Amino acid sequence: MSTAIKNIQASYAFMERNINLVKRYWAWEIVWLFYSIANSLSVSFIGLGMEALSGAEANVDGRYLVLYLVIGTLVWRYLTTIFYWITEVISIERWEGTIEYTLMAPINRAVHMAGQTIFAVLYGLFFTGVIMVVTVMIFEVDLTNANILGGVLVLISGSLSFIGISIMFSTLPLLFPERGAQMTHIVVAILMLVSGVYYPIDVLPSYLQALGTVSPATYVLDGVRLAILEGASTSTLWPYIWPVLLMGAILIPLGLKVFRLAEKYAKRTGKLARNG
Repeated sequence: MSTAIKNIQASYAFMERNINLVKRYWAWEIVWLFYSIANSLSVSFIGLGMEALSGAEANVDGRYLVLYLVIGTLVWRYLTTIFYWITEVISIERWEGTIEYTLMAPINRAVHMAGQTIFAVLYGLFFTGVIMVVTVMIFEVDLTNANILGGVLVLISGSLSFIGISIMFSTLPLLFPERGAQMTHIVVAILMLVSGVYYPIDVLPSYLQALGTVSPATYVLDGVRLAILEGASTSTLWPYIWPVLLMGAILIPLGLKVFRLAEKYAKRTGKLARNG
């Protein structure tokens, strides 16, 4: 059997493991789905709330604000779903009691992460798709002029850069078993602050705007909003696609390098078997 086929089978094995975890904890998945739907709807209703609070004389387009917030919540939900599934790769191994077996096995870490990231992307697309269907039905969103294909293209392109970031910060639970998983929330909070999830980054102070320009989520959000809100053609979305592709090309190899270094350190210092 060729090496390529063995690597594909190994990657699928990690995907299958995650599928079995979802099946095992299906009740939690339903609870989390309902929570995510309620959270997304709560944020989106702010658009109609602003219209009501501003009054008729302010001429605030509540429907536009709703769609603006809907896109922000859905894109952010998708990106953070990928982020958490990848950054929890070490935590999952610890929960299952397999961390030593997995990290000591003669398998390329890129093959391991490939299975984890492919599952994360597919799970994120399905999870976010369900939330989008519910949200569109409740708010009766009109998408007749939206460039859905272009928006999905920007979203998938942005996944690559987020995968690189996620692999890099998945080392935190490995290096800090007691609090590493909680530290990943700080990364998400900073990215959400500077990326314009619920507002344009122009309203931020200049030093936060500078951070926003290097966040891949900023380009994904702007590109998807341009495609959905304004129906921009796919060709005009290239300025939002190439930066995240470039970031992904840099961050994924860098993330794997950082993970290998952290893995060697954890093995040398005996942190693999420790519980967080």
